[in-house]
Amino acid sequence: MSDHPTAELDKRYMKRAMELARLGQGRTAPNPLVGAILVKDGRVIGEGWHECFGQAHAEVNAIQNAEKFHENPAGSTLYVNLEPCCHYGKTPPCTELIIKSGIARVVIGMMDPNPMVSGRGAEILQKAGISITTGVLEEDCRRLNEIFIHFITTRRPFVTIKAAVSLDGKIAAHTGASKWITGENARREVQALRNQCTAVMVGVNTVIQDDPELTCRLPEGRNPLRIILDSNLRIPRKSKVLAGTEPIPVRTMEEPVGTEEQTILACTEEADMQAANELEAMGAKVLRCRSRSGQVDLMDLMNKLGSLGIDSILLEGGGTVNAAAISQGIVNKLLLFMAPKILGGATAKTFVEGLGASTPDCAQQFQIQDVGLCGEDIRITAYPSKVASGQECK
Repeated sequence: MSDHPTAELDKRYMKRAMELARLGQGRTAPNPLVGAILVKDGRVIGEGWHECFGQAHAEVNAIQNAEKFHENPAGSTLYVNLEPCCHYGKTPPCTELIIKSGIARVVIGMMDPNPMVSGRGAEILQKAGISITTGVLEEDCRRLNEIFIHFITTRRPFVTIKAAVSLDGKIAAHTGASKWITGENARREVQALRNQCTAVMVGVNTVIQDDPELTCRLPEGRNPLRIILDSNLRIPRKSKVLAGTEPIPVRTMEEPVGTEEQTILACTEEADMQAANELEAMGAKVLRCRSRSGQVDLMDLMNKLGSLGIDSILLEGGGTVNAAAISQGIVNKLLLFMAPKILGGATAKTFVEGLGASTPDCAQQFQIQDVGLCGEDIRITAYPSKVASGQECK
C-alpha cells in the first residue's frame, strides 16, 4: 500500500472491521470471523459482524445497521476483512445485497480461500460497476482467520498447543505438583481460548491424574467439545468429562458440532468393543482410529474430526501427547506461557517429552511470531516452520 491518505484511511477502517470480527469468536465456527463497516462522506454510517453460525453475515448486518439509523448506503464504501460471499448457503449471497444497496466501493482485506468463493465475489461486484480494492492489511486478516483458512483448505482442525511452563521448561515439579505455575492473567487467557476453540484435547493420563472438567469458566463462556486420547479406553467411568454428556449427533463439515458437555474418546481399532459400548451408553462418542505404535494415529484422528465439522482444537496435553502431536505433524501453532520460576529436577516433566530429536539440526523448527507479557508471565506465540531432514535425522 502507498502512503496516500486514502491508503491510510483504508488501513484504519480495516483495523476496525477486524475488531468487529473478533466479537464473533467462539460463535461462528466453522464459518470465518468477519466484520464490516460502511463509510460515507468521511463518517461511519453502519457497522456489523458475523455474530453466530447460520445467522446474517457481517455485510448484511452493517447495511441493516445503517438503515436502522436512516442512513442510505448508496455511494458508500464497504470495508470487510474477507471477500463477500457469492453463493447460497445458510444465508443468501452478500454480493446481491451489496449491489442492490448501491455501495460504490468495496475494500477487502483478503480473498476467500473457500473454493465456492475464491475471487468470484470480488469479480461479481466489479462487473456490477463497484470499485474494488484488495489486500488491505492482508497478513493481519489472514492471522485473524487462520483457523478458517486451514480448515477450508485441508478439511482438518487447526491445532494449537497450549502449555504453561517454568523458565526451564517444566510443566510440574518433581513431585507432580503443577498448580499453579503461571499467574491469574495467563489462566484467564486460557479460558478465553477454550471459549474460542471448538474443542479441547488431552490424553487419558491427564484425566486419570487430574480429573479435569475441561470447561470454560468465563461468565457466559462456551464450553468446548472435549476430546480424550484414550487408545485402550482406560478412562475412569466416574471422570468429570463423562458426567452429564449427551450423545453427539452426526454432522457435516458445513455444520458446527454442538459442543456443550460433549466428549469424544479417540481409541485405536483394537480397543475393547464392550468398553466402547459402555462408554457410548454413557453419552460419549467413541471414535476408532488407526493405530500407530500402539497409540492413536493422530493424523487419522484429525481427518475424522474434520469430517465432523470440528475446525479447531486447543491441545492441553502433557509431554507425551505434545511430543506425538509435533512428531506426527498435526500442530499448527504453539502458545507458550512461561512463568518467571525455575523448578529444576531431572525427573520433573517437560511440556514435550518422548525420545526427542537426535541432534539440534533435527529439531522441529518454529518461527516466533510474537513475544509479550501476560501479567507476570511471558507469552510466546510461534508457528511450525520446517523440520530438518537428512541422513543424520534418521
